[in-house]
Amino acid sequence: MYVAGQKEMQAMDRYTIEKIGLPGAVLMENAGAKMVEEIVASTSQPHPQIMVLIGSGNNGGDGFVIARRLFDLGFKPIVCLLIDPARIRGDAKVHWNVYKNRDFPIFHIEKEHLDKLQNKMSEADIIVDAILGTGIKGAVREPLAQIIKMVNQHANKKMIISVDIPSGVASDDGSVEGVAIQATKTISFVFPKKGFFLQAGPQYIGVWKTVDISVPPSIVGKLGLNMPKLITESLIQASLPKRPINGHKGTFGHVLVLGGSRSFIGAPTFAAKAALFGGAGLVSLAIPETIYEIVASQHPEFLYLPLAEKDGHFSCEAVTQLSGKLPQYDTIVIGPGMSRFSEGEKWLEDLFNELQGQSVVVDADALFLLRNQMDLIRAYKGDVIFTPHPGEMANLLNCSIKDVEEKRLEIAESFARDNRLYLVLKGHRTIIATPDGNMYINPHGHDALGKGGSGDVLAGLIASFSAQAVTAESAIITATYLHAKSGEDQAKTLSHYGVTPPDLLEGVRRQLNELT
Repeated sequence: MYVAGQKEMQAMDRYTIEKIGLPGAVLMENAGAKMVEEIVASTSQPHPQIMVLIGSGNNGGDGFVIARRLFDLGFKPIVCLLIDPARIRGDAKVHWNVYKNRDFPIFHIEKEHLDKLQNKMSEADIIVDAILGTGIKGAVREPLAQIIKMVNQHANKKMIISVDIPSGVASDDGSVEGVAIQATKTISFVFPKKGFFLQAGPQYIGVWKTVDISVPPSIVGKLGLNMPKLITESLIQASLPKRPINGHKGTFGHVLVLGGSRSFIGAPTFAAKAALFGGAGLVSLAIPETIYEIVASQHPEFLYLPLAEKDGHFSCEAVTQLSGKLPQYDTIVIGPGMSRFSEGEKWLEDLFNELQGQSVVVDADALFLLRNQMDLIRAYKGDVIFTPHPGEMANLLNCSIKDVEEKRLEIAESFARDNRLYLVLKGHRTIIATPDGNMYINPHGHDALGKGGSGDVLAGLIASFSAQAVTAESAIITATYLHAKSGEDQAKTLSHYGVTPPDLLEGVRRQLNELT
């Protein structure tokens, strides 16, 4: 399933109307009909009181169809027109005229009559938001802003169903300037919108669902649109590494986790455990010798490479110790718990010069130390996977976190292309970008994942699947999906507050069991 922005949907609508020959008014009729199906199915009440709030543009046109069809089904909706009828244009005007010709009642809400709207709103069981659609620019103006605030006062008491996108949420980036409808449910046409998964968007959409309105999804290919894909369970089923029945530890890959320091003992072990839990046949842990005995005594399941250290972190001599040993590893994780140190940039340069084209997952402080050495990454002959959170991404780009959050998709796509790497831009809804321009959005995530060690688990999972001979792209989308789903599911029993990295690992194991 693709994720659409405003321009992509406009192009698809235009193709459907001009090339396929379906008039826009027919698409609007289809949209309204599907909305009514969802509205009726959303309640078990035999005769719910439904309020339809109608604004401008195509969203308002959908509202006229919804209201008319509800009347035809025997409902008695409260239909409120929130704009001057003279502003109604195009296909929306067609359906406004049809509605008027049926002589159904409608309330024209002027600014001075908002108290009457409030009274009518209190009578409704379901409020349908057909106020503003995907074309909103900037903050919602009055009196619509005040009306949205009135609707949101009922957010925890009534079902609020938004048409295509909650009014006030920007469809391209999820930004909200001022106010937006706090939807219980959002019914989106053809594809979910980018704004569902970016910035403030996830806080407003509630439960979302897509419906078919006769705009063929295959148009994406015909028009050559480069749209992100949504990571779904069916995509994961196809991406999971296959486990031959006669497989052995050599079949399932060897992961090396290179990290740790005196200050951060746990991080590399979380990554290494994740590699094991993800199915890697062998996992080796290369850590500073100063912490080797502590770690090895608690984790006998790993192979170990104690390396030379200085002041509790790796020294440049550590790379010399690795010389000649690296070809045995299929995927290498660099960074968890490594710390920042004065020789770090030189250490990483020497390390990359020793590598033989294996897949490399770069995380944590290794990202910080590589920010001035991206030529190393661009010249590397194997797959490189960066896994920054927004702060690390801002450091790589020498910009603010706010800049990163406002342009997550654009930044991810350009950074991956320019540096010929795979990017996992972590966040509430993680963005994945590939060197050849493919984009993915993970629809899962949870605040329970906002805890130290969570990213180390993700890095180890990515490495695990990569080592099992699937493509870097498949390894990344599988790992990010399982990681996020684990956080969601573990939070249900352990609370938003109490999920730890070991809990995530257990959750991943459960997720894999359910998928296989």
